[in-house]
Amino acid sequence: MVVLHTVIAIVLIILLIIRFKVDPVISLIIGSLYLGLATGVGFTATIVAIAAGFGEIMGEVGLLIGFGVLIGAMLHAMGAFRKMVTALVKGVGARRLPYALAAAMSTIFPSIYVDVQVVLGSPVVRATGPLIGRTGLPHMAGALGTGIFAGYVFVIPGLAAVSIAGLLHIPLGMWLIYGFLIGPVTALVTTLIFRLLLRGNYWKPDRDEVTDPALIELETTELVTEDTRTPPLFVCLLPILVPLVMIAFGAFAELFQFSNDFIAFLGDANFALFVGLLGAYLLCRGTLGLKGTNTAMGEGFHTTGEILLITGIGGSLGAVIGETGLDEILAGLFSADAAAPVILSILLAWFIAAVLHLAIGSVSVAAITAAGIIGPVLASISVSPLVIGLAIASGAMFALQVNSNFFWMFKALLGLSTQGTFKTLTMVTSIASVVSLPLVMAAALIA
Repeated sequence: MVVLHTVIAIVLIILLIIRFKVDPVISLIIGSLYLGLATGVGFTATIVAIAAGFGEIMGEVGLLIGFGVLIGAMLHAMGAFRKMVTALVKGVGARRLPYALAAAMSTIFPSIYVDVQVVLGSPVVRATGPLIGRTGLPHMAGALGTGIFAGYVFVIPGLAAVSIAGLLHIPLGMWLIYGFLIGPVTALVTTLIFRLLLRGNYWKPDRDEVTDPALIELETTELVTEDTRTPPLFVCLLPILVPLVMIAFGAFAELFQFSNDFIAFLGDANFALFVGLLGAYLLCRGTLGLKGTNTAMGEGFHTTGEILLITGIGGSLGAVIGETGLDEILAGLFSADAAAPVILSILLAWFIAAVLHLAIGSVSVAAITAAGIIGPVLASISVSPLVIGLAIASGAMFALQVNSNFFWMFKALLGLSTQGTFKTLTMVTSIASVVSLPLVMAAALIA
């Protein structure tokens, strides 16, 4: 009954938002209350889980979102993203931009949180989308989404990739080789398939995009009037690049076991983004003066409110699901023995991770939970732990949707309707999950 009630809760949330136009905050709370009460979690425990889930997510990403949004607001206000767009178009051409973005996100940036990636990447997507054509925004949004998550689950030091490898005792060097091949290939092929899908009548801008500027999050004002007033592009990008380098250095220091307390401090994402925020503030003060900087920051502060609320309530739903014991039910499905075919074992690992993601709404939690479920029975499976781990990574990406706080961040920051977010983020993560599955099966031939 837990599985049934979880499905009902997710469908209820989707119907409330899509069919009855109920605000996502209210819809998510209603779904969380139903699930907790229907599965016997209890009145008090359900409320405690909702509050605890909200607080836990805020503790993890609250500062990251706030700092990231403010960095984006100030860089946009002083014309940095317009300068970046111009350089990108000149460098790779408008038509190749989605593929360049997908490749970069899946190879260069997995060392940082997905929440930070979407905050820093969304202004570029929204600025470059119109250059590609009518479906430019969804194509760029899809490339951003698939690039982020293909890197997150396959490429070291993506959190999900590192977590799976650790739980299944897979040598990171071996994972690095296979993951670095599967991740970018998955991102690029998915971006191409999604482009083919967009050629028809799939995308309807009037329904799938938020056309009212007042309703688009991070709709900050570009305050510079002359391009010459904006600092050089490399200088403009330092508030983004420096935090990325700091976070990546901290991750690799831990990976290769030369970290210490000071390195961990420098590599902490919250501190790194604060350094970026400080840099953006100083650049903005030098470019726009005190008044312009305060205007840009004021718009950034205005943006963060709804994003933080929806993000936190997405965490509340995940916490209630965690109280239902769904993971224990799924553990019973994995009873493969030494005679089980390789493909069956891969499909079962993929399926468990995919179902967990659909239920929990967190790629990393789904991946970690699936690895925890499957790890104890690895000895009875005639398949390499590396292959099972890659199958878990593939399944954990499947169909990111409304019970994920990332879904609502993506929607708000990219100026999409809920339906448009389903058509981009949910679709590309589904495609990427399916596209990567045969690549994992191919890896089984040599691993």
